[in-house]
Amino acid sequence: MTSRFEGKVAFITGGSRGIGRGITQRFAEEGAKVAIIDVNEEALSEAEKVLKDQGFEVYTKIANVVQAEEVETAMKKTVEKFGSLDILVNNAGVLRDNLLFKMTDSDWQTVIDVHLKGSFNAARAAQKYMVDNKYGRIINISSTSALGNRGQANYAAVKAGLQGLTKTLAIELGKFGITANAVAPGFIETEMTKSTAKRLGITFEELVKASVSKIPVNRSGKPEDIANAVTFFADEKSSFVNGQVIYVAGGPKD
Repeated sequence: MTSRFEGKVAFITGGSRGIGRGITQRFAEEGAKVAIIDVNEEALSEAEKVLKDQGFEVYTKIANVVQAEEVETAMKKTVEKFGSLDILVNNAGVLRDNLLFKMTDSDWQTVIDVHLKGSFNAARAAQKYMVDNKYGRIINISSTSALGNRGQANYAAVKAGLQGLTKTLAIELGKFGITANAVAPGFIETEMTKSTAKRLGITFEELVKASVSKIPVNRSGKPEDIANAVTFFADEKSSFVNGQVIYVAGGPKD
């Protein structure tokens, strides 16, 4: 792989599994020092071991994005260890799917907190370092569900909200050399989509087949497909791309 992120430090929330893991791996392969926070201690330890065994520089910390002080401490430790914080990927997320009439207060609030409050906490903490350095890349992970999806009133709302947050960050931070963009995945094969199959009472293979039948490129997405888009936005050469949302879904989305 190329080393286009040599000397850069990437901070990925929820970076030990699924899409986040694919993004972390790609940044490491392309020369970045990577920092991961996650609430899953087992997955975090496993991700750290794999990355270090490959010879990559990595910092991991158990932290909940909903708790601002935990995020701020992790970023402070990252900067102390690596010297800067150049790229933030807000990837941490959870699902609490249900039809509206079945959705509990907890289902709603948990998803709101992790996705929206978590991304706010991380962006607010990161921008201090980025403004000082007059450089930064913030990439938020949205979803095609932002356009609406049955059984996901909570998830659709936060993923649409992240697009609004992205555009506002782009306006406010652009003058400091900081860009903010969003990647909106379609159907990606991860543990999260496996849990969706379980909720629907079908096998994962059946879910993949049904999803692929609606995708123009006739295949499902993989975490590396999202990593490709994230690293495009994170590239120094993408400095004139700001406040944009790219749908990575194998076809057009309205």
